[in-house]
Amino acid sequence: MPLPKAELHLHIEGTLEPELAFTLAHRNNITLPYTTVDELRAAYEFTDLQSFLNLYYALTDVLRTEADFTDLTRAYLTRAAAQGVRHAEIFFDPQAHTARGIPLDTVIGGITAALDTAQADHGISTHLIMCFLRDRPAAEAMDTLNAARPHLDRIIGVGLDSAEVGHPPNDFAQVFAAARDLGLRLVAHAGEEGPPDYIRQALDLGVERIDHGIRCLEDPDLVARLAAERTPLTVCPMSNVRLRAVDTMADHPLPALMDAGLLVTVNSDDPAYFGGYVDDNYRALAHHLHLTPEQLRTLARNSFEASFLPADRIKELTALVDAH
Repeated sequence: MPLPKAELHLHIEGTLEPELAFTLAHRNNITLPYTTVDELRAAYEFTDLQSFLNLYYALTDVLRTEADFTDLTRAYLTRAAAQGVRHAEIFFDPQAHTARGIPLDTVIGGITAALDTAQADHGISTHLIMCFLRDRPAAEAMDTLNAARPHLDRIIGVGLDSAEVGHPPNDFAQVFAAARDLGLRLVAHAGEEGPPDYIRQALDLGVERIDHGIRCLEDPDLVARLAAERTPLTVCPMSNVRLRAVDTMADHPLPALMDAGLLVTVNSDDPAYFGGYVDDNYRALAHHLHLTPEQLRTLARNSFEASFLPADRIKELTALVDAH
């Protein structure tokens, strides 16, 4: 039985398995540029973040209706439950859909239809986080935030994702300030391919959690700040290796991050593309980095502590880890 854990860095669009992609393409009369599941899987070999994003956004075209988004989300929740996930804070990219004519209501309605039954069906509590695409204009992100206002009862926070290099968090300062004024929690991708300064910028914008963050180790003062402020890092080991941010799993800096006293969590990012879901990441770390059972329990406890759950619920879920 896998350790109980939370998943805090998961893009719902990145859970689109090839089999479901073909099913939805057929449903929506879309012809994919691949003829078989195996051929599509073979395309999941990436040289960097951008080569991944090119395929990722191409495949989102099969997502057209509320039912498509519901089926996608339910498929993830089923897999997550089998991986020990008890709480998931799920990212979605509205601009990837509205830019191709899919109404925001359709996207959010489809995802939340699955989230509404996640606790009853799978024993998983959920939060929804709306991410802005950093390689698109900040003005478009602000428009997206305004368009989402009728849905803010279903959205707990906002994030920043997509191609990192050349798109610093400071570009989105006004958007994040507006989101904070609306009572939303703030997270941001930083320090995966981008420099440590992107992490610092995100912190200065009031971001509460850094997605990835592995390059913080290049800046001792930044590491000290992250440790002192107990800012969580949502690290995604299999993603880092597949996107060449880290050469091999044996080279992954996660032990160094833990040794530095950082609040590190393990997550799967875009698991359909990177070869494994969240417990697969735990097992890969245990195998390649020889993490002990107690280190794995620490990571699981961290995942609940780093969540946006209330303190009493965090205490309850952390106790499940201790009892495992």
